[in-house]
Amino acid sequence: MRNRQTGFTLIELVVVITILGILAAFAIPRFTQLDGQARIAAVNALAGSLQSASALAHSQYLAAGTMPAAVTMDGQAITLAFGYPDQTGTGIQNALQDTSGFTATVAGTKVTFTKNGAPTPATCAVTYIASPALGTPAAVTLPIAIVGC
Repeated sequence: MRNRQTGFTLIELVVVITILGILAAFAIPRFTQLDGQARIAAVNALAGSLQSASALAHSQYLAAGTMPAAVTMDGQAITLAFGYPDQTGTGIQNALQDTSGFTATVAGTKVTFTKNGAPTPATCAVTYIASPALGTPAAVTLPIAIVGC
């Protein structure tokens, strides 16, 4: 009778560990770049949400027909400037309802939402500019290049 041992040889284990090391060397840099892409996607998503919230509030303003100073969306009062949400906390920020992950900074007729944790905050932000006059819509702007986000 022959005694057979089962298991892996030392050479097989070394080959498997080497292959795993090579795969890890290529995979880790790819995963480290995903956080920047996630922040860019979040900024673009917030820009779309800003445009949608502004359009929805404006359509409620038009439907009212009496030029109200505020409309109600999901139980929240939204203050308006020329028929579009204004830049204050009770304006566009109430219309959005959820701005988690972003810091809002109001300056004049603008509010800038900066992504928290961005290496270069100035290029990882979206700005809402309240309507300056009747008949002129509010604007949503992104940096020309979202680099370092």
